[in-house]
Amino acid sequence: MKIRHGQFLLVAAAAIWLAGCKPASDSGATGGDTIKVGEFASLTGSEASFGQSSHKGTQLAIDEINAAGGVLGKKIQLITEDNQSQAGQSATVVRKLISSDGVVAMLGEVASSRSLEAAPICQQSKIPMISPSSTNPKVTQVGDYIFRVCFLDSFQGGKVLSGFAHDTLKAKNVAVLKDVKSDYSVGLAKFFTEGFTASGGKVIAEQNYSSGDKDFSAQLTAIKAANPDAVFVPGYYTEVGLIALQARQLGLNVPLFGGDGWESPVLVSIGGQALDGDYFSTHFSPDDTSTNVQNFVKHFKDKYGETPDSMAALGYDSALILADAIKRAGGTDGQKVRDAIAATKNFQGISGVITIDENRNASKPAVVVTIKDSKIKFVETIAP
Repeated sequence: MKIRHGQFLLVAAAAIWLAGCKPASDSGATGGDTIKVGEFASLTGSEASFGQSSHKGTQLAIDEINAAGGVLGKKIQLITEDNQSQAGQSATVVRKLISSDGVVAMLGEVASSRSLEAAPICQQSKIPMISPSSTNPKVTQVGDYIFRVCFLDSFQGGKVLSGFAHDTLKAKNVAVLKDVKSDYSVGLAKFFTEGFTASGGKVIAEQNYSSGDKDFSAQLTAIKAANPDAVFVPGYYTEVGLIALQARQLGLNVPLFGGDGWESPVLVSIGGQALDGDYFSTHFSPDDTSTNVQNFVKHFKDKYGETPDSMAALGYDSALILADAIKRAGGTDGQKVRDAIAATKNFQGISGVITIDENRNASKPAVVVTIKDSKIKFVETIAP
C-alpha cells in the first residue's frame, strides 16, 4: 500500500517492540509474527471521550504502519485495556498487559492521575511508557522509562493561560474553580496562579469541587460575589459543561477559560450555548492548513466518520514516536528503545514538532481556541 503521510510514515519502517516484561530480552524482534504493544485508556466512564479519541488516533497510526509492511518485518498488535475512568483500574490493567500479554511498550493514559498509577509499574518492569496527553509534571518524574508527547502544565498554566488571561482577555482579577480530586486540575491551577500573579494579576477567589459533582451553585455564587473579570476552570469536560450552564443561570456572565481537559465534543453537548465566548488551551487544531495535518484529518474522517481532536492527534503521535524509536534502536531491547525515545529530536508530529528534553517531556507549542455558536474556533498559537 502506498505510504500516505510523508515523513510520518517513515515510521512504518520502525518497530514497536515485543519482549514480554523481560528487559534484557530482544525476543520480540526474532520470535512470533507480531510485536505486542499495550494501551490503557478510559474507553468507558466519566472521561470516555478522552480515551476513545486517543485510542482512535493510536489505532489509525498502527493500522497505517501495518498496511505499509509493519515493523521489523512484523505486524504490530495493539492490545488495549479499558480502565473505565476509575481510580485503581489503570494499575490493574497495566500489570495484566505486562505480565499476561507480554507487551514490551505502553501507550497511555490521557488523564494524569491514571498515568501516575501506571508509571511506577512500567518503570519497575523497564517497559517504556509514552503518555499521549498527561500534562502534570509529576508523570515523567516517576522514572527514566516514562515519557510524554504533550506539553506540561507548567507551560500550559504558567505561560499560555496566564498570559492569555492577562494579555488577550485583559483580566486583572480572576477567580479559580478547581477539582481537588484531580492531580491535573490542582497542578494546572497552581501554575496558572503563579504565572498570573507574577504578571500583576490577582486571584480574588478560589473555590473547590470534586470529580463527579453535579451542583456547583455554592461555589459559583461565592465567585460571583467576588466580581471577577474571568473565571479559570482547570477541569475536565464532564464537570465544565455543567459549571458553564450553572454559571449563566446564576448571572455569572464573564468568560470562563480552562486547559486541554475541556477538549471533547461532549463538552458542547453538555454546556450548549452557555459555553459561547469561553476559551481553552489545547494541542492541535484541525483547521491547521499544513499538508500533514490535513492528510491526517482526511484519513481520520475516512476511517471514523468524524473530525479528530487533540487527543486523537496525540494518540497518533505517541505511536509514531515509539515506532520511530524502534527503528533507531534497531530492535526491541528495552534499554535501547528507552534511549532512542529519549534521543527524539525535531520529530514532525501531527500535533507539532516534538523534541524530547532531558526530563523526557515534549517541548512544543500550544493552541488557544474559543467556543462560538457551539463550535470550536482557533484563536492563537503560543510557542514555548
